[in-house]
Amino acid sequence: MSQPTVTQGIRGFVEPAYGRRSLGDVLPAVAAALGADAGFPAVGLELPPAPSYVVMLVDGMGQELLGRHRDHAPYLHSLLAGSEGGTAGVPSTTATSLASLGTALTPGEHGLVGYTSRVPGTDHLLNALYWDKDVDPLEWQPHDTAFDRLGRAGVITTTVSKRVFAGSGLTVSSQRGAEHLGADVMGERIAGAVTSSARSPSVTYVYDGDLDWIGHRHGVDSPAWRQQLMALDGAAEQLRDSLAPTTRLIVLADHGMVDSEVGSRFDVDSVPGMRDGVELVGGEARFRHVYCRPGAVEDVAAIWRTILGPNALVLTREVAIERGWFGHVEDRVRPRLGDVVAACAGDTAIMSSKDFPFEHKLIGMHGSLTPDEMLVPLLVD
Repeated sequence: MSQPTVTQGIRGFVEPAYGRRSLGDVLPAVAAALGADAGFPAVGLELPPAPSYVVMLVDGMGQELLGRHRDHAPYLHSLLAGSEGGTAGVPSTTATSLASLGTALTPGEHGLVGYTSRVPGTDHLLNALYWDKDVDPLEWQPHDTAFDRLGRAGVITTTVSKRVFAGSGLTVSSQRGAEHLGADVMGERIAGAVTSSARSPSVTYVYDGDLDWIGHRHGVDSPAWRQQLMALDGAAEQLRDSLAPTTRLIVLADHGMVDSEVGSRFDVDSVPGMRDGVELVGGEARFRHVYCRPGAVEDVAAIWRTILGPNALVLTREVAIERGWFGHVEDRVRPRLGDVVAACAGDTAIMSSKDFPFEHKLIGMHGSLTPDEMLVPLLVD
């Protein structure tokens, strides 16, 4: 199984392959394969020419996880042979990844920089999955999406996902410009993808979030997760068999996942010192954005490094930006990033009983830069 060409950093972290083989490079590569001039910059990902593409994203199906479950996903695993995977962006979380895929931009450009992030000038966090009615998604993410650009180039674009996602803040931010086809169950999604991909040139994006849901609640080392993977594998193969022979199917994921043991968790509301100098705690358990009081950044970073030790890489915002974790960061996006960021190693999680009590109920988590979270499959059939 081939790995993307990425820089292996400290603690074995995988750096994002922006411009080469990241999620933001998928739709530009599809445009090139369709022969559509949508004005995207050249990317390192190359796809075979076809009159139509179906892009199926399985939430939470990291490449490392898929590679370890050949017996539970024989069809998808067969596509791994000779396939070079890609990377999520940072953090490796759904809102950030779906925005990168849908806009063909880096997190520092589209601005959806985590599960939760600070609304600049306030003491509030935006939850990018559930959104906030006071935050205009067109202002939060003002750039054209990849679907906008493909549409102007004459490509028919359709998104197929649950009905409840139509018009959500995340959908408007990342997928506007495409026709939304509501499909709550897999049979509807397959039928919708077959119908929409019969037109050309076209791109149909299909989203399924059930594997991620199971992973969070039961863990990726659970019978429930393996059964769900088996079901998804069968659905993906059924989709391929139902599509026209000339239509290409690409199956990918937004991130992987790791199981976090209770004994590997640090609660900022229980560990002395972790709240010192901190105004807001954002992000999620595997990748925290820490928003500090004026003048407290270096002290907070030092305290967190001392407490977390080898369990997390703690950087100031400026250092994380210099490392290229978020790609090019626009001025409007910079204050959404934590003054300090903490990326967990191993199965560590940084919890907050006060702000995110529900996270204590989760087993599977993601967001950091470990291979299990960052590496995603890019499977073409």
